[in-house]
Amino acid sequence: MGDRVHGLGMYSLGIGDRFAHEAEAQLVAFVKAARLGVDVTPVWNKSNREHLVVGSEPVGVREAADAAACAVGWRGTYFVDADHITAATVARFLDPCDFFTLDVAGSIGRPAAAAAVEAFCARHSELTADVEVAGINAPVAMSRETTARVARHYLEAVKDAGQLYRLIVARRGAGTFLTEVSMDETAAPQTPSELLAILAALADEGIPVRTIAPRFSGRFNKGVDYVGDVAGFAAEFAADIAVVRHAVGTYGLPADLKLSVHSGSDKFSIFPHIREAIRQAGAGVHVKTSGTTWLEEVIGLAEAGGDGLALVQDVYAGAYERREELCAPYASVIDIDPACLPTPADVRGWSSERFVAAVRHDAQEPAYDRQVRQLMHVGYKVAAEMGDSYTELLAACRESIAQNVTDNIFERHLRPLFIGDQQT
Repeated sequence: MGDRVHGLGMYSLGIGDRFAHEAEAQLVAFVKAARLGVDVTPVWNKSNREHLVVGSEPVGVREAADAAACAVGWRGTYFVDADHITAATVARFLDPCDFFTLDVAGSIGRPAAAAAVEAFCARHSELTADVEVAGINAPVAMSRETTARVARHYLEAVKDAGQLYRLIVARRGAGTFLTEVSMDETAAPQTPSELLAILAALADEGIPVRTIAPRFSGRFNKGVDYVGDVAGFAAEFAADIAVVRHAVGTYGLPADLKLSVHSGSDKFSIFPHIREAIRQAGAGVHVKTSGTTWLEEVIGLAEAGGDGLALVQDVYAGAYERREELCAPYASVIDIDPACLPTPADVRGWSSERFVAAVRHDAQEPAYDRQVRQLMHVGYKVAAEMGDSYTELLAACRESIAQNVTDNIFERHLRPLFIGDQQT
């Protein structure tokens, strides 16, 4: 725990492994990218909520990641992320994790004291008038009123992030972990003006933030494509890159600070825009996936047929009957129309090919069903409650599952984000 950690590098991908069986298959995708000369750092992320649902401990993620690195001979860096932790949940993550995503959503919007707002504005007179930012055509609109408004809305969240960061430092030591600050769970996206003031506040708080997760426009639903104005997102993302670079130079934040895109898995329509923006700016990015490895397990089991298909049909039936319970924690990041869901009886009549076609994210496939995919996404609790009967089938269907896991990360994520059309 006293060792210093390396940085994330230019490109990094957060990967989830809810049942801790797919780390090796996941890492193979990064090996394939490295063989093409593209280094992407893997970051295994698993939230406290997911641990509670599955009945696992953060140390299990560390053990799986370490074993995978050993098995495939991985010589690059990798991290284990304490994903969306708070002061109330951080304790169990302190020893095994070396990347901490500080979730301060509960503090965003809590009004900061007038004196704190006044002090921030006085400290940052450069933010009381429009700011020229390289890479953005028009000046970033700032005024004393704007800065005071942003400070009032976000300073308490930044203060809480600072307290949580120092709590981790007190236990682990400075320089032994990387810090992400998550500002994405808000009702409205942050403007460049807001992001600039937030970054100034994080610098004031002394947090060496390495990735910042703002709220972008549009819907980032779990495991399905982006919903929104793609061109608008592209402009917003490019502007945020420029703001981050400006803040690094102005406020002394870490030179490798980069944007983080949460629920970034399967956002196929915006991947080309992310890739072009980072290429043009010479910037990095961290993209955090959201449970799609669990869906690849489902697909691999269905593809194997027999008991594998029967089990995932059982999972669907359980998720269908418990839809409201399972969807409630994810209400802001899924859009399921219950009337469009097939009944469990219908799904029990599906062949392996039909089930795979419904769940695999291929918009060109006529049988692809984003309603079914989203329900299966939140249905992992049903599989967790199956205990050994689920995990034993993961082992029995290893070949089918591993191929799907590797292909999903490499072909659908690493390639379009970072590699392009190079051949393997």
